[in-house]
Amino acid sequence: MFALTVRDHMMIAHSLPHPAFGPAQGLHGATFVVELTIRRAELGPEAIVMDIGEATGLLKDAIADLDYSNLDEHPDLAGTLTTTEALARLVAERVAARLVVGTYAGLEVTLREHPDAWATYSREL
Repeated sequence: MFALTVRDHMMIAHSLPHPAFGPAQGLHGATFVVELTIRRAELGPEAIVMDIGEATGLLKDAIADLDYSNLDEHPDLAGTLTTTEALARLVAERVAARLVVGTYAGLEVTLREHPDAWATYSREL
């Protein structure tokens, strides 16, 4: 299995209104490093998983409307606790919707909110 990973970042504001989140229940900001990994069983005719520029563009497009936004007001996240895990899934689903069916084996999105803390969502394609 081959894999290509690209990285970007986004800055967001949100609240996590559930007792499990303690002080994070209030509105606060976060900067996430966002990594997209695309997997492919065999390389394409160009001997690559995907063009790095194309993968970077897919990731940028998937997070563009989240960057510098208040996620509490984002229509795609209404009624959702905007945890790192939930955001990783949203970004992964957005990227998956744009990939050619049958070409790639799977993908994963990792959001790092701290050098020592991150969450990943993986899915098959």
